[in-house]
Amino acid sequence: MRVMASFACSDSDIPDAEILYQLKPGGNPNDQKAGAETWCSAFAPDNSYFAWSCGHRLVRLVPWKHKINNNEIEENEGRQGEHPLPTPKEKVIDCGEYVWAVAFGSSVSSKSHRTINISFHRFNFGKDLILATGLQSGRIKTWDVSSGGILLYLIDHKEVIRDLQFAPDGSMFLASASRDRTLKVWDLNDDGNMKKTLKGHNGWVFSCSWSPDAKILASVGQNKTVILWDMSDYSMMRKLTGHHNDVVACDFSPDGALLATGSYDTRVILWDPYTGQRIRTFGHLFPSPSRIFSGGANDFWVRHISFSHDGCHIATLCDDKYVRFWSIYNEEVPVKKAQLVNALCCNYSPDGCCLATGTRDGNVVFYMAPMRVQQLQHLCRLSVRRVLPSTKVDALPIPQKIKGYLKYEN
Repeated sequence: MRVMASFACSDSDIPDAEILYQLKPGGNPNDQKAGAETWCSAFAPDNSYFAWSCGHRLVRLVPWKHKINNNEIEENEGRQGEHPLPTPKEKVIDCGEYVWAVAFGSSVSSKSHRTINISFHRFNFGKDLILATGLQSGRIKTWDVSSGGILLYLIDHKEVIRDLQFAPDGSMFLASASRDRTLKVWDLNDDGNMKKTLKGHNGWVFSCSWSPDAKILASVGQNKTVILWDMSDYSMMRKLTGHHNDVVACDFSPDGALLATGSYDTRVILWDPYTGQRIRTFGHLFPSPSRIFSGGANDFWVRHISFSHDGCHIATLCDDKYVRFWSIYNEEVPVKKAQLVNALCCNYSPDGCCLATGTRDGNVVFYMAPMRVQQLQHLCRLSVRRVLPSTKVDALPIPQKIKGYLKYEN
């Protein structure tokens, strides 16, 4: 009988990630009972707030920038003759029902059509930070972060909202993924009107992710499904096949050249979203399990993933009680690890310095993320791939080896 292990080497050979900070809900007598789970968390794009669903209908907003800059604020308060900077306060939002998804959104004030459009809108674009919450009933509530007041109810889904993602281009388009087998796109720029319903999944939709230019939406769900959508006309681009179990998480690289998907089959796969080619596979069980074993209850389900903002690392959560930090160049051994029981979700901070991980008991643990000074060739690749898809890279009059590097093949 083969002995299965979490790593291809001894776990003592892999450095441990340092814990930076912990958040606990506190004061709730039901913390250890069902309903306390942190199923979702999110950082504001400007790093001003961190939001987490700490169970029992509540979402907490922590002034994250204040916490990480606390020494600077103390210095400002001690200066004579100057008014001390106001200290932002933690906010608690009661959503009225169980919260499964949260997302921050803000518009890009520099867009020209914003300045010439004089029609009425509910939001002060460029200044207001919006929080969207996905609920048990299938409803979505949006909130003004500064006041904590509710802005809009978005009602059309029939089942639980499993994920929410704002388009990264500042258009205020919100994508929602639901157990009702659909995704919906909402235009908060148009007072929350629904733009389109995307149908193609034959089971629950667990997660979705926008490409950095907001031209592609990826969605994953039950029955091994990974779908890419062309958001210019809301059509299905392609389905990606390769997982052996439900696919529960997805995330694009910062240049949009790679899509990472995490599955209950113990694996994370890196794809080229433009060609459907599999680039790399990161296993969480060694030796690699059979298709039958990985397709069942194997105790090594990958729960969540997050792409780092430097484009060189992927963080993964697995049911074997480990958080892993992978280099995209090494499929065999993670660069760092940490033990964490019952982890459910993870997110990199906008500055890429830390990873937030939520757990079943409602807590959030922040780890120091591995970082390094990037090589110039990698920075050049990021710049090129932000504007050129793989199909256009193939047409460049450059050596084949450089094309392979630009496409992350070598």
